[in-house]
Amino acid sequence: MKIVIFETEEWEWEPLQSLAGPHELVFVPERLKAENAATYADADIISPFVYSRVDADALAAMPNLKLIATRSTGFDHIDTSVCKQRGIAVATVPTYGENTVAEHVFALLLAVSHKMVEATDRTRRGDFSQQGLQGFDLMGKTIGIVGTGHIGLCTIRIAKGFGMHVIAHDAVPDEDAAGSMGFVYVEIDELLARADVVSLHVPGGPDTDGMIDDAAFGKMKDGAVLINTARGNLVDVNALLKALATGKLAGAGLDVLPEEPTIREEAELLRSVYMRRHNLETLLADHVLLHLRNVVITPHSAFNTREAMQRILVTTRANIDAFLEGKALNLVA
Repeated sequence: MKIVIFETEEWEWEPLQSLAGPHELVFVPERLKAENAATYADADIISPFVYSRVDADALAAMPNLKLIATRSTGFDHIDTSVCKQRGIAVATVPTYGENTVAEHVFALLLAVSHKMVEATDRTRRGDFSQQGLQGFDLMGKTIGIVGTGHIGLCTIRIAKGFGMHVIAHDAVPDEDAAGSMGFVYVEIDELLARADVVSLHVPGGPDTDGMIDDAAFGKMKDGAVLINTARGNLVDVNALLKALATGKLAGAGLDVLPEEPTIREEAELLRSVYMRRHNLETLLADHVLLHLRNVVITPHSAFNTREAMQRILVTTRANIDAFLEGKALNLVA
């Protein structure tokens, strides 16, 4: 078997070395995409991260593929319909960093509420003035959690520690958790209308793409804050820019953007513009967001702690080992 691990750094190699044994193990620093997939046409198993695009074109160039072990919980970067047609198994890492991502939610929220980025930049320049730096307390505010999976519930626990009131929305409410943790489920429209802070924790996909649009922002209270550590495509960025420009939103904390894989690579951005592969209006909106003072953006790094990364690698190794032994572990396709 040939196993190819994409998007890796050297420190990630050791935890996965045990996969070698009788198998050929290849570590690749770059991400998988249609343009380079043919280079790995003989791969039997691949392990991408979320920046790879395992679409129909990439899959077509890999005829031997039997397993995709993504090092992530989400799998919207993989064309699972093609995988099902070809009998390619897809394994994920169901849980690894619920506390990690939830902590990042509050890193973003505190950066917005205390204007930390502007305050830090100002003092580095030797300017200790207070003008324009007044923020707001989290205690007593209402946070609306959209999606109460592992990360959403951990975010609620932390919010309670800050003395916040919590309301939540989920397609499948966990009433036992609501009772034990002291929050209530409401319909999405009520959540948007009541929440001072809206935090998104739902997976990407056709059912959730663009769920926070002009209509959703219109239902929010004036001066609300949006936090998104889930998937960039959950939010219509043009509607987000409008909400920020009009003051409907006081600020936003974003760990994800809809055109994030493209915007991060200048060469790919230029090529995408030329070939019209991506929405240029969305790309422009992403660029504008990067420079707004009331928006804090991190590079999809909410997961990136030593502890969480080790958990990802351990689970990925277990997923591949199980598959090689003929067992099913954490399969979604």
